[in-house]
Amino acid sequence: MTMLNYITVRNNETIDFNSIPSLNYKEFMETNILFLKDSHNHCVNYFGFPSGNKLKLICCIANDNKARIKLTATELDPAASTVFPSMTARNLSFNMFERELSENFGIKYSDHPWLKPVRYAFNRFDKSSQIAGYPFYEMESEELHEVGVGPIHAGIIEPGHFRFICKGEQILHLEIQLGYQHRGIENLFLEKNNLLQRVILAESIAGDTTVGHTIAFSNIWESLSGYAPDDELQFVRTLALELERIAIHTGDLSAICGDVAYQLGSSVFSRLRTPIINFLQSWCGNRLAKGLIRPAANKYAFTPGLKDLLLKTLDEFEPDFNEMIKKLFHNPGCLLRFEKTGVVSYNQALEIGAVGMTAKASGLNRDIRSSHPIYLYNEINHQPIIKHHGDVFSRTQIRREEILQSINYIRTLLEKIPLHIQRKEAPFSPKKNSFTISLVEGWRGEICHCAVTGNAGELLKYKVKDPSFHNWLALALSVRRNEISDFPICNKSFNLSYSGFDL
Repeated sequence: MTMLNYITVRNNETIDFNSIPSLNYKEFMETNILFLKDSHNHCVNYFGFPSGNKLKLICCIANDNKARIKLTATELDPAASTVFPSMTARNLSFNMFERELSENFGIKYSDHPWLKPVRYAFNRFDKSSQIAGYPFYEMESEELHEVGVGPIHAGIIEPGHFRFICKGEQILHLEIQLGYQHRGIENLFLEKNNLLQRVILAESIAGDTTVGHTIAFSNIWESLSGYAPDDELQFVRTLALELERIAIHTGDLSAICGDVAYQLGSSVFSRLRTPIINFLQSWCGNRLAKGLIRPAANKYAFTPGLKDLLLKTLDEFEPDFNEMIKKLFHNPGCLLRFEKTGVVSYNQALEIGAVGMTAKASGLNRDIRSSHPIYLYNEINHQPIIKHHGDVFSRTQIRREEILQSINYIRTLLEKIPLHIQRKEAPFSPKKNSFTISLVEGWRGEICHCAVTGNAGELLKYKVKDPSFHNWLALALSVRRNEISDFPICNKSFNLSYSGFDL
């Protein structure tokens, strides 16, 4: 039996970059495909960056049983005209990663089944490739018709194009094309040398996941600098993650009700979201928690007055929430729209590498809070909420149960509030020639940030992965054989991020 060559790290661990084994491409491919034969392993990141005159590829495979992340690397010659076999042809969960690598660096694959541009980044390899000419999948038949939605939508939704192929009212195929924003977030992390600027970039990756992404960046920066967050920082960040989860899940329940014309639920859940985000404003001055999370710092003490306000907020929230959720789940018209609509099977979720709520609704346990826990989640002993039907109803049930679970976690956290510490400004000196990875369970699912530093501790690569990067394909699969009128409720049941995807 061949000995596999790789190195393992823990979540938020920094290692010497050169300690990651560099394999030839064939060995690299076979090793990572073999890892994913075990369903407890999944790819959390796979990316590349120029290193000298080579292209360095790093693959990160998380083992969810042992709380370890397996790292391997390979080097390619970008000047060569080599065509490589794709890992996607043998495991679909590498699909988006390889498409991104091909778009960014011009890597050619001989057998990738769906090698199309991902987001038309401003610095893509082939600038002659334009989003206006995106090669949508087509079916030829006089009985079929296409329906295009977007990229400009009603209201304030971000840009994205949805191309349906339908037979009558039934959806046969949906292809989703994003890539309209071109923010260049990852490159900006390299260009901005000021720490505050980088933190604000992290807060801006996905507006509804300010806490999750900023914590991931803070973890990276603290790990690179050898700083261990103290009890107060762990408390603040755990509390903020669960408050963000409650707020967004509650808002999503409002939108789900709106999409099935249940106006009572839409109004009540919308009202219930407001005091949660208002509490964040009372705490840090911003309803989305911008400014709250900072590397090695907490400028907003969690005072006894804030504890009383939060407990009062939750005491008023919980009975109204329970009453409204009972009405929703006993409404025959709503259940008719939720049940067996927008189904993603367990096998589909596993094949595409789904994470977070999307995975858990289909019976696939993907929750960083239990598999690679950080902060106070070790003490909480988090138990993921798992459903098995993979439909709109399952995703709605997960929101309900995670909201109540988060309320219980917060009540427990408030029993022991660490003292506020007046910290001196931390002397950040990122380690040279290092690699760091941070996994955080945002409300939507698994967030992954990676960083590589150079000879002077400068950032050579900063890689961001929002859970939506995995899960947009799940939405496309879920609507097949559904009527096109069910698309809005399917879409909202996932509530994926345009900006988190279109970096």
